[in-house]
Amino acid sequence: DSPLMDGVKVHSQVWMSHGDTISRLPEGGVAIAQTADIPYAAYQIEGEPTFAVQFHPEVFHTEEGTKILSNFALGICGCAGDWTPDSFIETTVADLRAKLGDDKVILGLSGGVDSTVAGVLLHKAIGHNLTSIFVNNGLLRKNEFEDVLASYQDMGLNVIGVDASRAFLDALAGVTEPEAKRKIIGRLFVETFDKYARQIEGARWLAQGTIYPDVIESAGIPGIASKIKSHHNVGGLPKEMNLQVVEPLRMLFKDEVRRVGRALGIKEELVNRHPFPGPSLGVRILGDVTEEKLRILREADDIYIKGLRAYDCTGMGFRSASDPRVMATNLYDAIWQAGVVLLPIR
Repeated sequence: DSPLMDGVKVHSQVWMSHGDTISRLPEGGVAIAQTADIPYAAYQIEGEPTFAVQFHPEVFHTEEGTKILSNFALGICGCAGDWTPDSFIETTVADLRAKLGDDKVILGLSGGVDSTVAGVLLHKAIGHNLTSIFVNNGLLRKNEFEDVLASYQDMGLNVIGVDASRAFLDALAGVTEPEAKRKIIGRLFVETFDKYARQIEGARWLAQGTIYPDVIESAGIPGIASKIKSHHNVGGLPKEMNLQVVEPLRMLFKDEVRRVGRALGIKEELVNRHPFPGPSLGVRILGDVTEEKLRILREADDIYIKGLRAYDCTGMGFRSASDPRVMATNLYDAIWQAGVVLLPIR
């Protein structure tokens, strides 16, 4: 009769991928689920809305995991459950208008789905007060700088293409440690945006396509996450920039960003793009970054990605990784993320 297990059938399958087991419950703990081998698969604290599960309710193999999560969010926490891409767009655009007013905003555009969706939201909110900067850091994929600029031409995002490749490659010369490379790239991004921000009169804000996993991985939530890696779009800006940060997607996961992108009418080729690291090919080359290594990696990556796009998997039962409601017609859409890495093999 636990509210967490309301409507869950007695012999429901769950996914428990742990070798450890709870041997004793805390004070006030009452078991609300068990397996043939484990007496405390889930419990609650008497007199409190406090619940714990030993299994993974969020995975496909837990048959009624969505029901359990729904019981928790709607029944126990009292959430409304009314989040939709359209409601997010409506409230976010209104919030951006109120926050930004007539201030001018510079957006760091990368060509990926996150910054694209952030850009379209900002454009809906503030129109011509948005200027987008797409930086060629010298670490992009084959023809990416030109292709991305072309794909934005009819979107009204006021995009400026900046070729800063020489500065990035010079600063990375001889650097091998991945985190050091990330920090160099992050610093140069900020310096590049600062240079162009100073040329735009009245620029007060730097907009970024930061999403929730970026924040988590950078340990941007004290006490909740350990640092996995630094993200160049997390952690604030140097004081001398005199810009404030605006991040309309900061609380969304990638699949939610894609749903918002579709609701905004953004082209599928942009919404479906695989995640690509902010430091670009700089972290897909193990060891130091050179022009020759970049040339090899670009060619290999181009062959691989074109091969995935060309492979017809119609009728093979693969669903689109970015929208599981749709059957994938090629392997690129069936895969969540793909890329080539250059290893220092001698």
